[in-house]
Amino acid sequence: MPTAIDLNVVWFILVGVLLTGYAMLDGFDLGVGALHLLGKDDRERRLFINSIGPVWDGNEVWLVTGGGALFAAFPEVYATAFSGFYMAFMLLLVALIFRAVAIEFRSKQPMRWWRTMWDVLFSMGSLLAGLLIGVAMGNVAWGIPLDADHEFNGTFFGLLHPYALMVGVTTVALFMMHGSIYLVMKTEGETHDRVRGWVNNSIILFIICYAATTMATLLYLPRMTDTFRHHPALFALPLANMLLIANIPREIHRGRDFFAFLSSCGAMICLMAIFGAGMFPDMLHSLPGGANSLNIYNAASSQKTLGIMLVIALTGVPIVLAYTVSIYWIFRGKVKLDADSY
Repeated sequence: MPTAIDLNVVWFILVGVLLTGYAMLDGFDLGVGALHLLGKDDRERRLFINSIGPVWDGNEVWLVTGGGALFAAFPEVYATAFSGFYMAFMLLLVALIFRAVAIEFRSKQPMRWWRTMWDVLFSMGSLLAGLLIGVAMGNVAWGIPLDADHEFNGTFFGLLHPYALMVGVTTVALFMMHGSIYLVMKTEGETHDRVRGWVNNSIILFIICYAATTMATLLYLPRMTDTFRHHPALFALPLANMLLIANIPREIHRGRDFFAFLSSCGAMICLMAIFGAGMFPDMLHSLPGGANSLNIYNAASSQKTLGIMLVIALTGVPIVLAYTVSIYWIFRGKVKLDADSY
C-alpha cells in the first residue's frame, strides 16, 4: 500500500523519465535515419550519418537503462511485456542492429551499389524501429489480452490493429520532425537550406497524425482521460505541448535552430508525460475490461527492493546524464567531413 513516500509512484515516474530520455535522444537519430534516403548525393548522406555518428550508440543506453529499471521495479510487467511482445521486440532488435551495422559498413567500400544497399538498410531499419516503438505504445494504451495469471493470450498479428498502427505512424512522423530539426542544427550551406524545407513538412505530417490519434483515443479510450478529469492542472501538459510545437517553425524562421530543437525535445517530454498520466496507475491494461491489469502496486517488487534500487538509480542516473552532456558538448557545432568521418 502507499506509504509517506510512495516508492511505487516514484519508480513509475523514474521508468517514465528513462524511456522519455530514450525517445527524446534516440528519436532524433531514428528520424535522421528515416530521412536519410532524401539526401541528394553521397556527400549529403555522409553528412547525415556523421551528424549522429558520435552519439547514436550512447542514446541507446537510455533504452537499456529503462528496460533494466522496469525489470528491477516491476518484474511482472517486464516478464509479461517481453514475452507478449517477443516477436515485435526481436524485430526491433534486428532493426537496431542493421542500423548500427549500416553506419559502420557503409563507407568501407567506394562502390555505389554497396553504399546504396547500406543506405536503404539504414533507412528501413530506422523506419521499422520507430514504427515498432509506436505500435508497442499503442498496444499498451489500447490494452492487451491477459489471463488471470497475467500471461499474454494474444498473437503477434493481433498487436497490429488499426489503433496501434496509427500510434506507430504518428511516432515515425514525430521522429522525422525531431530528426529534421536536428539536421538543421548540425548542417550548413546548401544542405542546411534544403533540410530547413523538410521541417515544416514534417511538422504538418506529425500534426495530422497526432490529431487523428488524439481523436481516436478520445473516442475509443476514454479511460485515458480519467486522470486529467480528476486533476485539471494536468491540462497544462497538452497546452504546453501545443505551444512548444507551434514554437518550432517560429524559431526556425528566426534562424535559432538550437531553440527549435529544444522546443521539439520539450514537446516529446510533454507527449510522454501525457501518455504516462493517461495510463496511471496501470502499466499494462488488460482486455477485456481491465480486470487482470498490471499496475504499479500489484506488479511491483517489494518495498525494500524498490528502496535499495532507488539509491542505486540516484547514483547511476547522474552518471548517465553527465556522460550524455559531455558527449554532446564535445561534438557540438556543425558537421564536417574529414579523413575520420564515416
